[in-house]
Amino acid sequence: MNVFIPQPLISYTGDRCVTATGNNVDDVLRDLDKQFTGIRFRIVNEQNQIRPHVRIFVDGEQEFSLLRKLLGEEELVIVQALSGG
Repeated sequence: MNVFIPQPLISYTGDRCVTATGNNVDDVLRDLDKQFTGIRFRIVNEQNQIRPHVRIFVDGEQEFSLLRKLLGEEELVIVQALSGG
């Protein structure tokens, strides 16, 4: 499936769009981490939850669970909020 990477994480992938596989969102993120070491930690925290400043969309709908089942045909978009003061 196509996975769209936010600008702050392109330093890991070198590209805005990459491919990954998995039966659920967590599997896809683990596959991304195999390909691009360290990227999963920027998306998922130590409690295995999506970080507060990250949003994941599956076919345009926000997903809150890493266990969301996937068919492999979906489009996954990762969005990272910018913060500062």
